[in-house]
Amino acid sequence: MKRTHTPAKAAQPPHRPIVELTIDAVGGHGDGVATHDGCKVFVPQAAPGDRVRAALGEAVRGIAHAEVAELLAPGHGRADPACPHFGPCGGCLVQHLAPGILSDWKRGHVVEALARQGLGDTPVDAPVPVPARSRRRVTVTARCGDRRVFLGFNERASHRIVDVADCAVARPEIVAVLPPLRDLLGGILRPREACDIAITVLDDGLDLVLIGGAEPDLPRREALSSFAEAADLARVSWRAAPGRPPEPIAHRRAGTVRLGGVPVVLPPGGFLQASAEAETAMAAIIAAAAPGAGEAADLFCGVGTFALGLAGSASVTAVDGDGEAIAALAAAVRQSGLAGRLRPRCRNLYGDPLTAAELAGFDLVVFDPPRPGARDQAAQLAASRVPVVAGLSCNPVSFARDARILTSGGYRLERVTPVDQFLWSAHVELVGIFRR
Repeated sequence: MKRTHTPAKAAQPPHRPIVELTIDAVGGHGDGVATHDGCKVFVPQAAPGDRVRAALGEAVRGIAHAEVAELLAPGHGRADPACPHFGPCGGCLVQHLAPGILSDWKRGHVVEALARQGLGDTPVDAPVPVPARSRRRVTVTARCGDRRVFLGFNERASHRIVDVADCAVARPEIVAVLPPLRDLLGGILRPREACDIAITVLDDGLDLVLIGGAEPDLPRREALSSFAEAADLARVSWRAAPGRPPEPIAHRRAGTVRLGGVPVVLPPGGFLQASAEAETAMAAIIAAAAPGAGEAADLFCGVGTFALGLAGSASVTAVDGDGEAIAALAAAVRQSGLAGRLRPRCRNLYGDPLTAAELAGFDLVVFDPPRPGARDQAAQLAASRVPVVAGLSCNPVSFARDARILTSGGYRLERVTPVDQFLWSAHVELVGIFRR
């Protein structure tokens, strides 16, 4: 018999009225949206078509929030969540949405962002699906309580930790290491001490970086080294705070991942696309956009996620401001014999973007900036004569802003393809192809 997930019931203050609502749509952050007395009401864990009894909060400027007290009837947009921790866990907020509703909702993020920039006529594909249990990098939080260690993800809008035994998003290798990692932390964390742990699946094992907490003393280092041996990890490092350089504790293997068929030693905690499947899909879109490109540039290239694949058929200039990433790419280029085809360059593209003159001669430019986008680099691209530009982003809003700069400079945004590598969340990756 098919089970139907019921939204978690929250304890309600007695002064909040209970009302009956019918959910009409999904809001930007994944809440169900209903209308009551002319107000728009946002209801967490509610799906289109649901009829619910809900505790209604006070309306402010025509908007109110409510918490489900009872699911009266499930709607057409509801699905059974894949994870036993859905509800309390803030990691996956929309596992209760049916696949078609979820796909349309994510595509809608992209369509709406483009429309706000006057690009609403751009063809936007249905999101490329990525399978469950495919995410190869996660960051979990640990905190030592009075009697045990809590290890998992924060509750929605809270610092409380949901102690997880499973994760329907993460690769099985990550899930398998959580129980012994919890046991380890129970022996080395002091009462009330907390830290984050970045876990990445590499080709030669797991890479763990502990972030925060007290600097490991000798007993902690010995415990972490023994754990790396027992769990057959590739590497364990400690980082004092985000952005600080990691300190090696137990590096048993190099920490290698193949990108474009080329082995790269990833810096501890270094950036990778969230799933290999999404990376493959995006690389295929880029390759198909300019199959005859002789000269290509990959801007914000990281460790060469797309540059290394392009170097199989084109001469590539790869640029990024992260010195560690560029050093890793340069080492991979030397060892793979690509020195004549791929030129890594360290340059801060925010403060010093490649100019239109420097972009002359490239047949294809790929740019994949962080979430804030690349306004200044987009302006230089808009002034260039590069025939094909492939823009990637995990933020439809900043992508649409940069796309507007390019189209104002004479480019046509041919098509945008969302890639759903951030499963059951409001985030979406995308690739857009621009042509002159």
